[in-house]
Amino acid sequence: MDEQTSAKAVHDAGKRRHSNDVTEQRIEKEGSTLTEGELHQIDDRLKLRPLAVYEIVRQEGEDELTRPTASLWWSGLAAGLSIGFSVYTMAALRAYLPDAPWRPLLESWGYTVGFLIVILGRQQLFTEITLSATLPVLARRRWKGVVALLRLWAVVLAANMVGTAVFGAGIAYDVLNAPEIREAALAISAEAMEPAFHYMLLRGIAAGWLMATVVWLLPSADRSGFLVIALLTYLIALFHLAHVVAGSVEAMALMFAGRMSVEDALVGFYLPALLGNVLGGSALFSLISYGQVVNELDQRGN
Repeated sequence: MDEQTSAKAVHDAGKRRHSNDVTEQRIEKEGSTLTEGELHQIDDRLKLRPLAVYEIVRQEGEDELTRPTASLWWSGLAAGLSIGFSVYTMAALRAYLPDAPWRPLLESWGYTVGFLIVILGRQQLFTEITLSATLPVLARRRWKGVVALLRLWAVVLAANMVGTAVFGAGIAYDVLNAPEIREAALAISAEAMEPAFHYMLLRGIAAGWLMATVVWLLPSADRSGFLVIALLTYLIALFHLAHVVAGSVEAMALMFAGRMSVEDALVGFYLPALLGNVLGGSALFSLISYGQVVNELDQRGN
């Protein structure tokens, strides 16, 4: 039995050596002296090329463009409700933290909560799809794609707005019976509505860019997606940028509380924030992202 075991071990070792020799010969022909295992380790640690990231994001956009309207609506409604927790968590932190110069540094982390729920929960958020759904349209350049894109935007944005209206009303009427959080939320909301039209537009562009960056980075983030979402959405709050969906919760809360008119909300917030988010996410980031890979796509016949 020992001799048989020993012979089998020698045979197996010989097979491994032969396999390794063949593999190493192949690798040497390709100009590398690394073993196959080492090459696999390197491959696991290589960053995704821009073309690979583009294809992942584009395919996600293709899927979104073909989803049924009802599915988009309910997912968008869920996102509108979920994003309200960004405003409410910020308000809770403001209510319970001391009034100190460093408070915004901690308070702004509350803003990330709603975005984490929405993005990790795969809910439809308007500013998230401005990049992914635009890339397939840029690639095909057909009117049919433009119509599908406009349909997607319209359904998701409308659903988001309904969800934010419900959450905003909940804040205004203090349905959770937390008056200190309600007052903090209304104070935060009033501050968010203060910038003039052109500043709101510029802040919207910056927020749209950051949201598109989240979408672009997630395919490469692997297990650190949570941190990517949290960090970049934290910056939106810290820099007082204008996000049309999260900001809609604030605008709705003020309107239901009788502290802001519908006209002021539409002209002073919704219009510049929406335009800015679309410009930052679709016009700027999408075009630049597409520009990174367009030559490679042409070479491959895409």
